[in-house]
Amino acid sequence: MIGFVMEWDCFVKRFSLSVAIALSASVAILPASSRAASPSTPEAPAEKGAAAFLSRPQRVSSEGSVTVRGHTVAYTAEAGTLVIHPDGWDAANPAAPAPDMAGGEDHKPLDAKAAMFYVAYFKKGAAAETRPITFVYNGGPGSATIWLHMGAFGPKRVVTADDVHTPAAPYDVVNNDDSLLDVTDLVFIDAPGTGFGRVIGKDGAKAFYGTDPDAAAFTDFIAEFLARHGRFNSPKYLFGESYGTTRSAIVADRLSSHKGIDLNGVILLSQILDYANSPDRPQMNPSVDQPYVLALPSYAATAWYHHKLPDQPEALEPFLREVEQFAQGGYTRALQEGTTISDADFDAVAQTLHRYTGLPVAYLKRADLRVNGGEFEKTLMGDKALDTGRLDSRFSGPSLDPLGQRPFYDPQSAAMESAYVAAFNDYVRRVLHFGNDPAFDDGYEEYKVSAGNIGLWTFLHKQPDQMGRARGEPNVLPDLADAMKRNPALQIMLNQGYFDLGTPYFEGIYEMRHLPIPRDLAKNIEIRQYKSGHMVYAHPQALHELHDNVAAFIERTHK
Repeated sequence: MIGFVMEWDCFVKRFSLSVAIALSASVAILPASSRAASPSTPEAPAEKGAAAFLSRPQRVSSEGSVTVRGHTVAYTAEAGTLVIHPDGWDAANPAAPAPDMAGGEDHKPLDAKAAMFYVAYFKKGAAAETRPITFVYNGGPGSATIWLHMGAFGPKRVVTADDVHTPAAPYDVVNNDDSLLDVTDLVFIDAPGTGFGRVIGKDGAKAFYGTDPDAAAFTDFIAEFLARHGRFNSPKYLFGESYGTTRSAIVADRLSSHKGIDLNGVILLSQILDYANSPDRPQMNPSVDQPYVLALPSYAATAWYHHKLPDQPEALEPFLREVEQFAQGGYTRALQEGTTISDADFDAVAQTLHRYTGLPVAYLKRADLRVNGGEFEKTLMGDKALDTGRLDSRFSGPSLDPLGQRPFYDPQSAAMESAYVAAFNDYVRRVLHFGNDPAFDDGYEEYKVSAGNIGLWTFLHKQPDQMGRARGEPNVLPDLADAMKRNPALQIMLNQGYFDLGTPYFEGIYEMRHLPIPRDLAKNIEIRQYKSGHMVYAHPQALHELHDNVAAFIERTHK
């Protein structure tokens, strides 16, 4: 049951456009001899062109400023790559066998390495000991991090329409008044195989394209970055979105248990830690009804937004509290009864679901009271041949197949991706001066928004202290719990959008309530909701609130 992940971040982030956007910054490009990072880096391999370029760390420096809430922050930007090896690789003995990430057994050394691309921003004049540093990434799996970079927290932000399709180029790129550079340095990391990074070697997929190999690569990247930039003694944070929250749970634990690095905080956006809770294909796992229960409040929020409820409440939040109570009570009991439910109770629950979702009673009965995410997105406005958005259900678009059971595309993704891809491709080349190095073949490097590796991804995960081989689709609740128990001061922040049908907000609440931690550690968890979707920052007011909440969290947890 891994196919649904394709419809997640990576399903909607595979477009490429280019457009000229006038941006300005003061840029200082390091000479070719100094672009290869630190003096301690070994001599370049014998390869030429692209192979040699990818085999050595790269770095280009520039300068700029951003105004946040009326205060100007001058910064140094750094765009570059770090070269990461498979988990267990030892520079002193590169021929030693590395652990098999899928099975826990030794095997021959993997022929692979990854050049991981990043963009970092450092506030000028700030002391490393007191200046927080936050590592930021999207999910996918296999997605680059242009979304959080250009839509949420970078110094520049691309302007997109709020809940309708953004017109084609030219796009506006503006000063980001909600950048987090007012409170923390930022490192935006692209996953192996995305951005300007590449996976090299015949064993590349096995070495990096999987839940555990990916987490190991990010763990090594963060540790190396801290060392190269003298930031081991800085307050440290992770910020992951979507699959990036899955990654964050493992990375937080690995940093502590494998690297001796404690974090101040882990910030989650649009969480999924236990894949069994996903509403995408719960019918593939009959007898487990929890995904339907956890998705119901998000269905209700969507129906409320589009005025599809038979009795439209005026306010959203009180209505959702009512739906949550029914989801955990009467709805859960009805589903648990299965085929033994009485006709009267079956009819009553169908009527209540109609009142909360706007779906026809007859449809709900045919669905046996169980409607998955795709079915809801197809049916809510199916009478108008419209599909609702999956990542942000405030959006809607013409159905490609009005008679289908589920949508063939995500209207929210189609509405704004071109703006992000065009804006970043222009910004990174024109302002950050990365992507057109003559050392890379003919001087053109493609920025890959997606690695396109979903078919190669290994979703097996080995939980902390698990004996034997890795098993099953990811459930990383034990990993985050392990990190919190190893470091009882670790603070967790969860941010969610009410209109997210990919990772429903009530799912995240449920998972936070069921972390296997002592009850007194639950006080370390903060949860915030927004009137937006999966990419909370797509809604301007929600972005403003997200900045203020995250900034307050960072300032509170390191001082």
